[in-house]
Amino acid sequence: MLALLGGPKAWGDTTQTNTSGTNTSIDGGYESTTTTTYESGSESTSTTSNTTNSTIKSSPPSASAPSYNAMTQDVCAVGVSAGIQTFGIGLSGGKHVIDKNCERLKLARILNDFGMKVAAVAILCQDERVFESMIQAGTPCPIDGKIGKEAKKLWTKYDHERPDYDTYVKRMKEREKKEKAIAKKIALEEKKRIKEEIKMTEEFEKADKEVAKEELKNLIKVK
Repeated sequence: MLALLGGPKAWGDTTQTNTSGTNTSIDGGYESTTTTTYESGSESTSTTSNTTNSTIKSSPPSASAPSYNAMTQDVCAVGVSAGIQTFGIGLSGGKHVIDKNCERLKLARILNDFGMKVAAVAILCQDERVFESMIQAGTPCPIDGKIGKEAKKLWTKYDHERPDYDTYVKRMKEREKKEKAIAKKIALEEKKRIKEEIKMTEEFEKADKEVAKEELKNLIKVK
């Protein structure tokens, strides 16, 4: 007959570790041991272990783009910033960018207040849009102290100095292409007109010959 002298023994061996940042690890385990002693003095031991490990990844805080401000309204600077965030790293940065058009307007306004109207127009003409509008209006921008027709001659001579030079060259090439197409069309129409005139002339000559031939027959019959 067997007597049960030993009972099951169990205890927990569980640990949990939390780490803030990019990831959190949770580790835990459980161990259970059962010992059985028989009447003869022999015993049997059974041990069961269970271990659980889990890793939870979480994204880090978002990278925020810094703010850049122009401290006064008289400074033609614009703040630009940007940020990018990935799972493991985040980057952000910023800088100031000078607004050239703002500077040009302020300088032109100051020169005009000082009575330097031509100089004010000249600095505005550094913008290709203003330069083009002045050309279209028939009042070319000042150059080398010249205005009006004299300025137009110099701009034609030194066209590479135009602020809109690339656009100007492109426009001239398109105009040249268009003029060639128009000239070709006119030449074809003229050729067609000449061909029709030759055909009409031949028909008139043929008709005149027929008339002359009939008159000659009538004259022979009369004789």
